[in-house]
Amino acid sequence: MAVLWTCGALLLCLYGASASTAPEIVTFPLEASNISSTVLSCNMTNPPNEIKGRYWVKNGKEIKDTKDQKSDPFMKLELKNLNPENGGIYTCVYLITPEANKSIEVKMPPHVKAYKHSEHGNEQDKGVLTCVSHGYPLPTSWMWFKNGAETPINGTAGKYEIKSTPEKTILYIDNLDMEDDMGDYECVGENDIGLNRDKIHLRVRSRLAALWPFLGIVAEVIILVTVIFIYEKRRKPDEIVDDDDSGSAPLKSNAATNHKDKNVRQRNSN
Repeated sequence: MAVLWTCGALLLCLYGASASTAPEIVTFPLEASNISSTVLSCNMTNPPNEIKGRYWVKNGKEIKDTKDQKSDPFMKLELKNLNPENGGIYTCVYLITPEANKSIEVKMPPHVKAYKHSEHGNEQDKGVLTCVSHGYPLPTSWMWFKNGAETPINGTAGKYEIKSTPEKTILYIDNLDMEDDMGDYECVGENDIGLNRDKIHLRVRSRLAALWPFLGIVAEVIILVTVIFIYEKRRKPDEIVDDDDSGSAPLKSNAATNHKDKNVRQRNSN
């Protein structure tokens, strides 16, 4: 019985010693929201063994040039000129056995960006406008506005349809019209920290617009053929018959006849 108690006490002591030496990481600040700059810091207390290095991670990806082989339990990361794109979950990682880490949330208004700032469509077709978001946290709601209107577009019925996820929002416009649908559209993403927006300009073309290049080529071919025909016509001389010269023929010279008769007489005399 005493032996069992001694073993139990020993295991309790070992467990208690192990628990008392478990590493603890103290972070500062605990959370940062909508700031322009800050310094994130971590400090490990009671490391179970030697620290062989440290580095920082943002949203699961190692931050370049932050890894070192120092054994110092205190580490920091300076963030300057923060904008919505810099929001995320920053994690300090200690290379010990087992590996230890702790995270700090940096929250910013959503980073909203139009997929394309200029879109075009043909009359009677469906228009598609897209905005995406990055940063942390992602938008919890999306809205669309047209030409600076204060009332958002109703995307649940009628001409417009809106489909949104935290990462993306898409505005569908049925039966495009040149007069009614051409203009500027704004997508607005909002989270608990704030909101941001971006603009898309939509151009609507006539359905005949696609024929204009073909008609232009046809016109160029016609003009080119006409110019070549006129040039060839003017290059050939006119064939005009002269009545005064129609019955004329060159006169033979009498000198040649006299010379021939003279040669004949000379041969006869010989």
